[in-house]
Amino acid sequence: MRPFARRIVLVVLCLFAVLPAADAKVFDPTVFTLDNGMQVVVVSNHRAPIVTQMVWYKVGAADEPPAKGGMAHFLEHLMFKATKNHPAGEFSDVVSRYGGQDNAFTTQDYTAYYETVASDRLELMMQYEADRMANLVIDPKLVEPERQVVLEERRMRTENQPSGRLYEMSNAVQWLNHPYRLPVIGWKHEIEAITVDDLRNFYETWYAPNNAILIVVGDVEPEAVRALAEKYYGAIPARPVPPRDRLREPEQKAPRQVELASDQVGQSSVSITYLAPSYRTAEGDEAYALDVLGEVLSGTTSRLYRDLVVDRALATSVGAGYDGNDLDWSTFGFYAAPRQGVELETVEAALREEIARIKEKGVEADEVERAKQRLIDGAVFARDEVGTAAQVLGRALATGSSVDDVESWPERIKAVQPEAVAAAARRILDDDSSVTSRLRATGDGHQAVVVAPQADRSVH
Repeated sequence: MRPFARRIVLVVLCLFAVLPAADAKVFDPTVFTLDNGMQVVVVSNHRAPIVTQMVWYKVGAADEPPAKGGMAHFLEHLMFKATKNHPAGEFSDVVSRYGGQDNAFTTQDYTAYYETVASDRLELMMQYEADRMANLVIDPKLVEPERQVVLEERRMRTENQPSGRLYEMSNAVQWLNHPYRLPVIGWKHEIEAITVDDLRNFYETWYAPNNAILIVVGDVEPEAVRALAEKYYGAIPARPVPPRDRLREPEQKAPRQVELASDQVGQSSVSITYLAPSYRTAEGDEAYALDVLGEVLSGTTSRLYRDLVVDRALATSVGAGYDGNDLDWSTFGFYAAPRQGVELETVEAALREEIARIKEKGVEADEVERAKQRLIDGAVFARDEVGTAAQVLGRALATGSSVDDVESWPERIKAVQPEAVAAAARRILDDDSSVTSRLRATGDGHQAVVVAPQADRSVH
């Protein structure tokens, strides 16, 4: 089973927050482009005789045709089946035989495949990965059993999980028009309706070398990787790839609320999310100010934790987060869970008081400096794990950022001033662009999902 990656609402992990010191190169990659348009990024790391190969396709759930939800993730599953040259499952069996690991994930904006193996097996990994880029067999005999796997994954992750159902409904009201409103795994009835021809067309449209990024990190030399990439990926012809035209999200003019109550819920919680720009869509350096704001409000030393957990003893957990790695807009989110005996409404009111205080009084200079230092210090061990560079660089390039953006991230964080953080908070933390999601534990078997009336429902 190949898990799909979800957009995180409650706690967002920003991969850019694990980068080296600001006065040094981040990953110092070698970058080149093959004649067929495939971008290649190589990061040499000779600390261990291993290598990670990742291939990122610039296509995700938000690029699917109408009424075909879940197709990007469905195709991801099928990429582990047969090609014209190899039977189903052989690729993963070979990786396992040599003591490696492989997997894949799908998000709204990209689909990525990776293998981590001994560095002397890189050429073999390229042979297999290039083969499934060009020669996948999409046969009904393989499609139908995998459809049941995907449907079971949806039941397990969403339909049988109150938090999954709430997340899905929250997304649907966070984005009224933009395709981010749709679940990455797809709606059940649309998964059931996807045809073999749909999957073939999607594969032939998007899985082209000129729509892919190859990232190789580990015990390798750039010129050796270039030779292998030209041999295996360079032999695949480029194809026309359509533009990623997406519906625009209208201005949100009223707060929205979603609530799910169920006796399956063990711990009540509340989240408040706000529409926010991504690295690609932000004006100036606002996204970096939001990075710092998220760090100011996170962790056991933050003002949120100190007030709600330590001083007032209202919550067991509280935090905030921002993830700027989206092709289009993103969100800035808060979350809190009440202590036993404390009403959910009490914790929510206290959380809103803190948000109002941030908007009114801004942030302290020492808070900002500590947050910036933590972000930069978190990069000390970034190059130790070969997967980190592949993840950070791939995610950036697949969502419209550049290698230079990654390399300059520490300096941009270092330059953020308290005034910029306060200004970003005032602009982004607007009630009219918020969605409040409540997950409520009940003991009476009652279960309901309630979506509050929307002032701008007609645009959906």
